Amino acid sequence: MKSKVSNSKGHGFGTAPVFLAAISTILGAILFLRFGYAVANVGLMGSLLIILIGHAITIPTALAIAEIATNLKVEGGGEYYIISRSFGSMVGGTIGISLYFSQAISVAFYMIAFGEAFTPLFAWIKDSAGIQLSVWMVSIPGTLILLYIIFRKGADIGVTALWIVVSILAISLAMFFAGGTAKESGSLDIFQKIANGDDFFIVFAIIFPAFTGMTAGVGLSGDLKNPRKSIPLGTLSATLVGMVVYVLVVFKLSMSLSPEELAADQFAMGKVAVWDPIIPIGLAAASLSSAIGSILIAPRTMQALAVDKIFPISPLNKILGKGKGSSNEPVNATIVTGVIALIFVSMGSVDFVAQIISMFFMITYGSLCLVSFMEHFAGNPSYRPTFRSKWYLSLLGAVACFIMMFQMAPLYAFLSIVFIILLYMSLKRGRDEDDLSNMLKGVLFQLTRKLQVLIQKKQSEKSPSGWRPSFIAVSSNSSTRLAPFDLLRWISHHHGFGTFIHFIKGHLNDGTNTESKLRLEQLIKQSRDTNAGIYVDTLISPSFKTAVAQIVQIPGISGMENNSILFEFHEDDHEDINDIIDGCQFASFVNFNICVLRSSERHFGYRKKINIWLTPGDYRNANLMIYLAYILLGHKEWKGSEIELCVAFDEDEMENEIEELNDLIDKGRIPFSKKNVNKVTWNKNSTPYESLVINNSENVDLVIMGFSLGKIIQEKGEFFKKFTNIKDILFVRAGHEIAIKEN
Repeated sequence: MKSKVSNSKGHGFGTAPVFLAAISTILGAILFLRFGYAVANVGLMGSLLIILIGHAITIPTALAIAEIATNLKVEGGGEYYIISRSFGSMVGGTIGISLYFSQAISVAFYMIAFGEAFTPLFAWIKDSAGIQLSVWMVSIPGTLILLYIIFRKGADIGVTALWIVVSILAISLAMFFAGGTAKESGSLDIFQKIANGDDFFIVFAIIFPAFTGMTAGVGLSGDLKNPRKSIPLGTLSATLVGMVVYVLVVFKLSMSLSPEELAADQFAMGKVAVWDPIIPIGLAAASLSSAIGSILIAPRTMQALAVDKIFPISPLNKILGKGKGSSNEPVNATIVTGVIALIFVSMGSVDFVAQIISMFFMITYGSLCLVSFMEHFAGNPSYRPTFRSKWYLSLLGAVACFIMMFQMAPLYAFLSIVFIILLYMSLKRGRDEDDLSNMLKGVLFQLTRKLQVLIQKKQSEKSPSGWRPSFIAVSSNSSTRLAPFDLLRWISHHHGFGTFIHFIKGHLNDGTNTESKLRLEQLIKQSRDTNAGIYVDTLISPSFKTAVAQIVQIPGISGMENNSILFEFHEDDHEDINDIIDGCQFASFVNFNICVLRSSERHFGYRKKINIWLTPGDYRNANLMIYLAYILLGHKEWKGSEIELCVAFDEDEMENEIEELNDLIDKGRIPFSKKNVNKVTWNKNSTPYESLVINNSENVDLVIMGFSLGKIIQEKGEFFKKFTNIKDILFVRAGHEIAIKEN
């Protein structure tokens, strides 16, 4: 899809702002306010596990971003741009809107945390001035001042401020690590924690916002001189630096303070630092830098959404997509973001806001990992990133995201997914494209290809008990006679696979090729209208004989070898019989099972009864005939039908044959109840087989009987023309042994 995002190069930043925006968000409020709480409640080992799981999500996401960014010409909109240009406008727009809200609400989250940094001063101010302060009294004015600065000065002042606050952040961490230990021995117990502490997943849910900052710099994509270089380098370096700092912090806390001390004071890091006040100062700097990063990114995401006309109201897209100056500063989007941030700042709860943004970030991260995995798996030749991750890392990140969403907060996770689904449906309304179908097409193609190759490689010698029908039906009358098409879709409904081929007699040229394409479109529509689970195609060949010779040699579309073929002729039209006999011969050369359907205007009647005829010469064909009958009964259009096995034996042979048949039934090799067996005495000298069948099966909906290819060739197909009073007959010849059950 061609980008609609502005071609403005923005401020032309290098890699440093990407790193600064990411690292200042990673080493943010949670690090100073909640890491001591984590060590106190789950111990050092539990804290390290939280860091490990968190980075099992963020590192694959960072790698996915780096990979996708080096495949695309990344423009304004950051993560939204990457997702939308990989998933499509609707899926990208859906995730982009949720991403925008998470970024906008993040401003509130960090500004509330900024207010928390001043709580150590509240008691002193109350004692000195008699004024009782609350967190919102700091966070709301702080948000207004921040918005004013960004609104007036744009991204330039924001990046300058990032340098300042990141410097303060670095100093505060250095002073923390330089501090001594409050423990007498400085001992380290990796499993030590407070009694009756919070559950691991509760702690993880509180800590997780610490891991959501590594994509912060991606939002500056429209203001970068070389985003394909700066995004991977800045994002990956910030992620790795953040992980190292996290590990060092939890080790330092565990060695320096007891779990009880860590649990009692959210500013316990100050007891370790060289200078106690540096921790609230560092918290203020970290929160402010994270807020700056979010207030720079969120409006640019909204602006990119508006430029792509994602919002349903056209004037709204025009207003929000408008930029100011040569750097295309998103002024209007910044105003909207500020209003949203102030609403959530007024709520004043860090934990409530954290749970909301965690869900949206998780969905974004999972989606980014999914993009990378699908691109790897689909093998799209247009996907050629200069930096490559591994497909299994992307899959791990995606799976971990969605699992941890429900582990952290099942209700919020459920509501987030419902929100995403409703948002996608609303964006899809009135649009012709279907991004999900297009996105999955490449994956399904690659999956089918891999499965076909795997099946062929794993195929051993044919096992009679493992037989499945893989039918090819060939007909030149598919537009006028539906019987073979219907029979094939019934057989292929669940247990096997079917390919229906329309035969066009002639040589390949422009005319026959055009006819072939038109007929194929009709067959596809016919397949769709009847909900047929079969593959349809056309074949141009000089004669029916050459067509069959080609057909029996083609590989199966399903990945398994074709093993059966279906021919058809109408009871009033015997012209096709000679061609069918030739086709039967070719099919026998490759040991195909052969079915010849004699259709009629009755079209299988009411589909309530099937008769299978078994003679002494049909034991080889018996299992195939029975298999096909039972497969038909599995289709809803034959629901409630009855199968009757008609056994025709000479009176002298009847007792022995029935005894053998009962033995096969008892062993399960013929899955029939004995009550469904109709014993028909057949005196071959006085009663023709034709009369016997007509007398017993004239009114059934389908008759299935075996045939001998040698006799058919010798008699030139006369056997197919008999049984004149019976309408629909399926003649069956088994090309190889088929066992219904092996004991």
